[in-house]
Amino acid sequence: MSAVAALQMNSGDDVAANLAAAERLVESAAASGALLAALPENFAFMGAYETAKLAHAEADGNGPIQDFLADCAQKHKIWVVAGTVPVAVPGDPQRVYAASLVYDAQGRRAARYDKIHLFDVDVQREGRSERYHESKHIAAGDWKPVTVDTPVGRLGLSVCYDVRFPELYRALVDDGAQLLCTPAAFTARTGEVHWEMLQRARAVENLCYVIAPAQHGTHPGGRSTWGHAMVVDPWGEVLACEPSGDAAVVGRVDLEKQKALRASFPALNHRRA
Repeated sequence: MSAVAALQMNSGDDVAANLAAAERLVESAAASGALLAALPENFAFMGAYETAKLAHAEADGNGPIQDFLADCAQKHKIWVVAGTVPVAVPGDPQRVYAASLVYDAQGRRAARYDKIHLFDVDVQREGRSERYHESKHIAAGDWKPVTVDTPVGRLGLSVCYDVRFPELYRALVDDGAQLLCTPAAFTARTGEVHWEMLQRARAVENLCYVIAPAQHGTHPGGRSTWGHAMVVDPWGEVLACEPSGDAAVVGRVDLEKQKALRASFPALNHRRA
């Protein structure tokens, strides 16, 4: 068995403070024996306005946030999934890609996935409406499911709102995914009713482990996120969860157990086009 960690943060508009908090959690995960630690969406910056992230956009492969990630992974000898990093869109200064980047334990980048499904919705909460329009300042990634081989198994990448689109995860499983990563900054209202349900559903229907890092608490501008970072097994059991507070939520992955489950309960083989 191998340990993995879903990290939970309360990121704000101070990049240096956020990166320091992220490193403390990565260090804690490594000290717990985790071979892979996954950071939440927007781990490096959550400003009061969506436009604020544009000031922190980095060229692909070059910038202080990406340098931090490489150094942190190498320093603590652990694979790191960076929930999202604002990566510049060539020729479009008004938008960024929400890029989920993976670094190996030597600090080398192993994968990049750009968030495909963008959160353009009105969320009703306590008599008022919270409006989100991610596509205004985020460019959607191309339909290109991304998996990467890690020491804990083949990992399928996704981000937050993606979790509501099961066809993406089935494509990841078709590409060999044994684990799914769903870093998020889920709203408190939608998280309360849907977060755990969605994580467990993606685990059960794909017979995969799910690593679900999360933002928690209140952020600049008054946005509230649900927290409840968790690790879920292929049968839908929540192996570990932290409702609130900064945390490294550690769960254990048993690929032999997963293999036996997929053999005895071969739902993936029973599909019809």
